[in-house]
Amino acid sequence: MHQTFDAAIELNLLHANQEGANHNREHFDRWGITCLNIMSSPGAGKTVLLEQTLAALKDKFGIVVIEGDMTTELDADRLRKYDVPVIPINTGRSCHLDSKMVAGAIHTLEHQYNPQDFDLALVENVGNLVCPAEFEVGEHAKVALLSVTEGEDKPLKYPVMFQEADCLLITKTDLAPYLDIDLDRIANNVRQMNKDVTIIYLSGKTGEGLQEWFDWLGDLVTTNQANQFAVPV
Repeated sequence: MHQTFDAAIELNLLHANQEGANHNREHFDRWGITCLNIMSSPGAGKTVLLEQTLAALKDKFGIVVIEGDMTTELDADRLRKYDVPVIPINTGRSCHLDSKMVAGAIHTLEHQYNPQDFDLALVENVGNLVCPAEFEVGEHAKVALLSVTEGEDKPLKYPVMFQEADCLLITKTDLAPYLDIDLDRIANNVRQMNKDVTIIYLSGKTGEGLQEWFDWLGDLVTTNQANQFAVPV
């Protein structure tokens, strides 16, 4: 009985969150914004990825960042130097963002800026390999990062994030020669559960894979905006 009750509560929470996520996505669609939910373990390279993405693309696309952390604005402060709007969310004890939290950020975006000036909303989720994948926030695509230092078996042990990801960035590849790790095995483990995922090998240190990532992101924005403007919302 206890397990059944807990399962019912979880389903209700997920259902309510999904309704909120759908509402958030409607806002993004109305404004022509493509939203990405960027997820990983702590230290896999999300903030470095955002720094490099902002440096390369902020003059091509209007970009807003929604920056999630349990406490502090350390990562938000790192990103503000790129002169784009950064809306911080502190989750407190929660190990993930949810649609209600992001709705608050959308409210800030709507009242402090002109949302139609933006093409791309980059949501950096809280560093956690499990919870963020279960709670949509209104994204059009999920991006997962997995650093080579985490090992080949993480996708098999913690499958949900990798099952849900539209794009997987295998990061810190410059460290691979110093580790007992097979990059192809990581990719194969992911493709066992998600055959359609785009996989990019990435090094923030050497720049490997960055252009491929920028191209993937640009194609996503172009395709999504074509769909948004073609369908009344």
